[in-house]
Amino acid sequence: MKKLISYSMAVFFLGVAASIAVPDTNAMLEKEKAAWQAFKDKKADDFKMVVDGDMVGVYDSGIADMAKELSDMQKWDMKSFTISDYKTTSDEPDVVVASYVVKVDGTFDGKDASGTYNAGTVWKLENGKWLAIFHTNIKQAK
Repeated sequence: MKKLISYSMAVFFLGVAASIAVPDTNAMLEKEKAAWQAFKDKKADDFKMVVDGDMVGVYDSGIADMAKELSDMQKWDMKSFTISDYKTTSDEPDVVVASYVVKVDGTFDGKDASGTYNAGTVWKLENGKWLAIFHTNIKQAK
């Protein structure tokens, strides 16, 4: 009986650990792509499903909050984006830091903004849902 209880407890704790474990890199990459796709498609409601309302963006043009991000979304005419070199790290079960390269083809406010950008996003688990709380990208130097 003692062994059965011990095994049951071990299985229980493994289940709990698995449920709070940080998602793998591919799962986070899918969330990253969802945020970019929603932005590209100018779907504010979809964007808000993966990006926290209190998000902060840091860009070469300045600091953005959600209102600025949504305003800038309307100024973009993004034809395509491709994410590569996606890496994640975490030392907390509810925070993931991602770094990657994104190649963008498009215009911003009528001006060509195509290029390759170095990017990073901080994801936080809030109420069982992973949301981007910080994002940055800057065009690579030629």
